[in-house]
Order: sequence, then C-alpha cells, then structure tokens
Amino acid sequence: MSTDKQPEEQQNQQLSHETHLEAPDATPAASSTGWLLDESSDQTPTLTVVLPTLNEEEGIVECIERIREALDELGIYGEIIVSDSSTDRTPELAEQHGAIVVEPDGAGYGYAYRYAFQRARGEYVAMGDADTTYDFTELPKLFYHVSTGEADIALGSRFQGEIRDGAMPALHEYVGNPLLTRFLNTFYNAEISDAHSGMRVFAREAIEQLELESDGMEFASEMLMEASSRGLTIAEEPITYHPRKGEATLESFSDGWRHLRFMLVNAPSYLFSLPGIVLALVGVLCLTASVSGVELGGATFGIRTAIAGSLLVLTGVQVTSLAGFAVAAGSPVRTRTDPLSRFLTQTVGLGGTATLGLLLFGAGVTYAALIISGWASSGFSQIPSPSPQVDLLGFTAIVLGIQLVFAGFFISAINE
Repeated sequence: MSTDKQPEEQQNQQLSHETHLEAPDATPAASSTGWLLDESSDQTPTLTVVLPTLNEEEGIVECIERIREALDELGIYGEIIVSDSSTDRTPELAEQHGAIVVEPDGAGYGYAYRYAFQRARGEYVAMGDADTTYDFTELPKLFYHVSTGEADIALGSRFQGEIRDGAMPALHEYVGNPLLTRFLNTFYNAEISDAHSGMRVFAREAIEQLELESDGMEFASEMLMEASSRGLTIAEEPITYHPRKGEATLESFSDGWRHLRFMLVNAPSYLFSLPGIVLALVGVLCLTASVSGVELGGATFGIRTAIAGSLLVLTGVQVTSLAGFAVAAGSPVRTRTDPLSRFLTQTVGLGGTATLGLLLFGAGVTYAALIISGWASSGFSQIPSPSPQVDLLGFTAIVLGIQLVFAGFFISAINE
C-alpha cells in the first residue's frame, strides 16, 4: 500500500502529528494482511503491541481486531505479541488472527511483559490487557505523544476519561487505584492521575533504559517509578475503560499490597525514616516533660513517662538508621533523590553519625561519672541524683551514643 492510496484524512493525520514514518510499499503480504505483520515477515514493524494473556479466549479476537483498526488509522506496520500462559483456546485464536504467540518460561504478569519486550521488533511498544477493558482503537492518540518526541511514555488515563458502569469495582475505583496513585506520586513525584492503567505506549529505547525486574502485578508501578527516577517524560491521554470479557484474574488485596510494598521497599525514607523520626520526637517530648516536671491539665509526668520516652527515642533512632542501611546496601528506585535519603547518605554518613554518637556517649558517661563519684564520696550510702528521670536521661544518652557510633561504621562498611 503506498501513500497516494491512503485516505486523505489519514495523510493529514500523519502530517499534523509529524510522525516522520514512511508508508510501506504495496506488496502481496501487505494487501493480504493489512498493516499487521506476522512472524515470518521481513518487514520491520514500527509498533509492537504486547498482550499478556491468561485464559482470555472471550476477548482476544476483539482486541486483535481493534489493534488492526489502530494500525490502519496510523498507517504503519505493526506486530502483536501475545505472551501467553493460558490453558484455554487463547493462543490458538490469537495465531489464527495474525498475532505472534510466545510462551514465557516463568510465571507472573510482569514476567510475561518482560519476556515479550525482549522479542519486540518495533521502534515503539504498546501494552494492554486482552480482556476488552481497553479499547485499542484509542492507541493512536497515545502513540503520537511518543512518536513525535513529546513524551517517552504515554499512559491512557481512565480517571481523566470514562469508566463505564461495571468496568471497575467500586473498591478499586474509589479507594485502591486513587490511593496507590497518591502513594506513587508522593514517593516518586510522578504527577500522574492513573498509575495503574495497563494501556501504555513507549519508545523501545526508553524502556531499555529501565531496570525492570518485577514478575508480578507490581510491574506496572515499577515501570513508572523507574521512569520517574530516570527523568523520562510521562504523558497522559483520557481513555474509556470498558467491562471485561471473561473471568477476572486480579486479586484485589494481595495485588494491591504487592504494589504498596514494592513502593515502600524502594522508598526507604518513607518506610523507615519518617516513622523513626516520629517515634524519636515523641520520645524526646516524653523525656522533656518528665525531666522538667511540667504539668498538663493537672497531670504530672514521672519516671514511667521517662521510661516510655527513653524506649521511644532508642526505637525511633534504630528504625531511622535502617533507612541508611537500606540505602547503602540496596539499590532502591529512588536511592538518593528524595531529601531524607540524600541527608542520610550525603550529609550524615559515617562522620556525622559517629560524631553525634560520641558527643551523646561522652555527655552520658560524664553524667554517670559524676553520679558514681558522688555516690563513692558518700561511702556508697547516698546517690547524689537530681531525680530518677535525669538519671534515665543520662543513661539513654550513653546507649544512644553507642548505637549511633556503630550504625555509622556499619553504613560505612556497606558502602565500601
């Protein structure tokens, strides 16, 4: 098929979006299969569409036909790779309708995608579910963002578009997806409206920059976390989300937890530092109230408050130090770009941690020495202490100092 035979509207679309793609020559293969290439074709596809499938025989044919329509609108050669783990007729139907079927040698939603990405030949890659929830005739508006260089990844946003009745459970629509999207935006500054949309288009060279390792449903989050941390541009387009055909394979709570856990593990400042700092601050307040003898609403704070404060401070500092250990030992997606991780690794480090630890240890030991000296001077008959609360404060400083010194050395040993 040559450019002079394409509809005028199609030509204008290509020019207006400046896709700079050459139309294919008229060949017997092109006339018999349209713009969709099979595995034996020598023509290099411009777009590869990847569909992970697990018993999707009710929707796979419709999805393939809609992808054909999208390729017709774009006027580019494409291929469909079905990454299949089905036990029904999905692979057979996919092959009959022109898709390339591969069988991943591992399990999981994310692994199915990664396995197919390695076999993609297109300059651009699209992904989506094969259950008819995504209308692949909407691919062109995502494709143009990427093919014109406006974005490295384009997402179809269900929340900016339309979610049809019955397409998404209320728990997912009003709680799960918005909450996980909020977490991702907070942790990784992604600034997107639909973090878990499965309909995406991206440049293949862009995805090759990402170190994607997830096998499960958290793969969708990992892609955006990696892209955001590496400074890739992410664009969104409103899309319509439709009711699925066939049985759902998503497990709401377990898959949601996998997403959240993955984000937290790769954001040590939010997982460890913030809770640790809160615990330590509450502990300091308890110690201060106890030592100062302040009253609040007629209530006084004695030795028990001081004990609680001491334990909270020690626990809080220990939890916070785990953030430093995680940053030093692992390779989280946002290792050193968020403020707390940057502070822990660049500002504090061995020198700052050890110095603070030595100061606290020195102060605590000095106080303990004075108490013991006074006790000895009295013939060990009386302890010259202002109060048990102050004693506890001094010994907390000793323990905390030891803790910080060794934490600093441990971080240094990991870094080396």
